[in-house]
Amino acid sequence: QGRILEKTGLCSQITFGRYVRQGRKLGLDPKLFIQDLQFNKVPVRVYQPKATSDGRRRGIIFFHGGGWVFGSLDTYEKVCRYLSRESESVVVSVQYRLAPEHKYPAAYEDCLDVTVHFMKNTEHYGVDPASVIVCGDSAGGNLAAAVSQTLAGQSNFPRLRAQILIYPGLQALDFNLPSYHQNRGVPLLFRERAAFFALQYLNGHALHMQEVLEGSHIPPDMRLKYRKWVSPDNIPEKFKVRGVKPLRPTDFIAEVYETVKRFCEPNLCPLLAEDAVVHQLPESFILTCEYDVLRDDGLLYKKRLEDNGVRVTWYHLEDGFHGIISLYDYCGFSFPSGKRGLDSIVNFLKTL
Repeated sequence: QGRILEKTGLCSQITFGRYVRQGRKLGLDPKLFIQDLQFNKVPVRVYQPKATSDGRRRGIIFFHGGGWVFGSLDTYEKVCRYLSRESESVVVSVQYRLAPEHKYPAAYEDCLDVTVHFMKNTEHYGVDPASVIVCGDSAGGNLAAAVSQTLAGQSNFPRLRAQILIYPGLQALDFNLPSYHQNRGVPLLFRERAAFFALQYLNGHALHMQEVLEGSHIPPDMRLKYRKWVSPDNIPEKFKVRGVKPLRPTDFIAEVYETVKRFCEPNLCPLLAEDAVVHQLPESFILTCEYDVLRDDGLLYKKRLEDNGVRVTWYHLEDGFHGIISLYDYCGFSFPSGKRGLDSIVNFLKTL
């Protein structure tokens, strides 16, 4: 199926998808100064509360979702305004380069460059350098986790205060975890699409999607090595009641592995980082949704963080589905649980 899409003009499909998701231009916001800038040649939009502040504010660097393929500053305008207003923080929304035109590590590098630039220039925005938070949803949660890991071991500037990961995608080893099985046909992210997006980001095409879904893209010895982190065994039993599909052993295909071996790099799949890195991560907030193929990625990372002594605030939307936060006040309709999710993030920010 992936190959049919290639032949029938995948480009036009992605272009159309981007057009549909554009988001409308919003008017001025009475409570915020909003400006479009460039940090290290990467376009950003900065949201600053107009109200006077007693001290320096928190700074939130926001990486949008959209499978590394879709999404823009406009798509997440309402979410970023809401976060800035309600938590009285400066928000920097990042327009990182998108796949398939720009493959990994382009998006990751843009997000890292913006974060480093902002941390070195916090005083320009009235932000406390010790109160900078990275935040993202879905693919943006992946980027936030990767940036956070990169900065965790660096002593040359202040530590990040926290990371906020909203239904993040954190691994591409196993597309057969319980949540992938249970929610494989639930919008807004189908199981096939998750693999499709990961491959677009990695390679700029989705060849070998079927092999990746089946699991024949990872050598048996590596599967064994990562089993301590990526395994249904690490997922609480209550998340298995809707069914578990044991991974049928498939034959490993070396030529497929050759094209996807960078899936084992933590900058692409942060769940695979070594304990020495995870141990140094800042306080974390993880939001998961029950009806989401990526639910278990979040649960597995929560366990890894906790096992390494990192403080985790976890918020689970029992009735939530993937992408619900980005639908906040979208074209006039909103889901109560999406609003609850956003407010849980705001409440967490206020504790920092």
